[in-house]
Amino acid sequence: MKNSYKIKTIGVVVSMLAVFSSCTQDFDEINTNKNTLTEDQLDPTLAGPAFASALYAGIHNGSYSSPVDDQGTWGIATGILPSTFTHYLSCGYGTERNAFVNGYEGRGWLRFYTVAVPALNNAIKASEGNADALAVLKIWKVFMYNQMVDCYGPIPYTEAGNNKEKVPYDSVESIYEDFFKLLDEANATLNATAATTVGTLQPNDRVYGGNVQSWKRFGNSLRLRLALRISDIDPAKAKAQAEAAVAAGVIETNEQSATFKVSNITPNNLNMIVNAWGYFMTASMESLLVGYDDPRLAKWFSPIDTGVYQGRPVGGLQGQFGTTKFSMFNNDVLGSGANGTLMDTKNIEIFMASENYLSRAEGALNGWNMIGTAQTLYEQGITLSLRQWGITDAAEISNYIAGTSVPSIPNAATAYPTIGLQNVPVTLPVAWSSSEANQRTQIAVQKYLAVFPESWEAWADLRRSDAKVIYEPINTDNLEPGVGKSLMKRVIYVTNEYSANGEAVEDAIKKLGGPDSGGTRLWWDTK
Repeated sequence: MKNSYKIKTIGVVVSMLAVFSSCTQDFDEINTNKNTLTEDQLDPTLAGPAFASALYAGIHNGSYSSPVDDQGTWGIATGILPSTFTHYLSCGYGTERNAFVNGYEGRGWLRFYTVAVPALNNAIKASEGNADALAVLKIWKVFMYNQMVDCYGPIPYTEAGNNKEKVPYDSVESIYEDFFKLLDEANATLNATAATTVGTLQPNDRVYGGNVQSWKRFGNSLRLRLALRISDIDPAKAKAQAEAAVAAGVIETNEQSATFKVSNITPNNLNMIVNAWGYFMTASMESLLVGYDDPRLAKWFSPIDTGVYQGRPVGGLQGQFGTTKFSMFNNDVLGSGANGTLMDTKNIEIFMASENYLSRAEGALNGWNMIGTAQTLYEQGITLSLRQWGITDAAEISNYIAGTSVPSIPNAATAYPTIGLQNVPVTLPVAWSSSEANQRTQIAVQKYLAVFPESWEAWADLRRSDAKVIYEPINTDNLEPGVGKSLMKRVIYVTNEYSANGEAVEDAIKKLGGPDSGGTRLWWDTK
């Protein structure tokens, strides 16, 4: 990790550009000369390939075709951290019991700062003088750094990639301030341009094909997301930012949603890993989906051999559940597929339209102008999420939205009656409540389901809202203050940073405002 932020391996980074882009004609030449290309040789022709690499690595996916990464990146950076914390899956690792073990907290950090950040910096360098391209890159910078700052707290940001041995960490507050500044600048540029497509990025943009309007909507959607994140710590600014985002136009249809278009060399790591690595449906997901008779249940998971869905309680000790069978992911939707190639065709969810409607519903409850009532926006968000997963029957959607059933006790409670599964976290139906407090919980629950499987945002939103949506882990290996069986508040800093960049880490802990533990709340997490 000592040289994580240096661009001394620019040849290796640029050799990845062909791997991660849709244009592979120059791969052999670039790869052959990977140790001779230097930073000053970056030019506009490399902006697109560099952007492609930043897109793929920025969503924590890795390719087996990459010389410095692999598909296990998602499994370790996302699968056993945010996806486990949010009970999107049961991984069986110590992180289920809120323990940081075997340095797993470092994989995402390492790949972010050695792959995603250099690629983004290369794209920015190659795009100098191209205002439209720089605007899109600013938006993507906000997206990928937002996940990391919400995960760790203070992180290297302003000087990340500064080619120095020691890299300072920026505070969460200052990074968020810069996020809004970058989004302002990007929006102003894209509003002023006469172009409909950013030509230098278009061939390699696996999300929006360089479309200006699509990137504007994505940037505004990020602004809305960030506005809600700071709504407890700075409600006035949150209101102003949220209203500005909605007025400018956010993602509103599933067709406008942001997804990464995969290929056989840039596969969907989730589809490759979840069943192969033995990840299971959780008791929290079973409680919600089965109790609500949610039509997404059969899309996401598979029943066990008795025909029922059975989620594994999160936080089990080694061997605690013996030979009990638990539901795996639906192989035809979120697994490898019948012929093992679904990971090459199932696009990766980045930002779904349904999230915006549910965020706007909460904003409406806050008294913000979200262009719609809370109930209407809530129901539209649910509708879009169901349609996203192929549930298109209008009657089925209406029945779900009007449903009065409540989350159920998971099936594992029968075999394991003493582990606390009878105390179901959510006791509200889907049908809109007359109580504002209940409405806020309902919005949080439906956003938790709508964001799936994108767990980085789900984890941040659960921390910010403090909604009781999931069970506590049934056991904990972490007795530090603020941890125990509670929702993990953050991921700890990586060990190598203490040895290689120790002074900066100590300063980061001061900026964090608490110990470097999973129990220290971030700046925006005030409840």
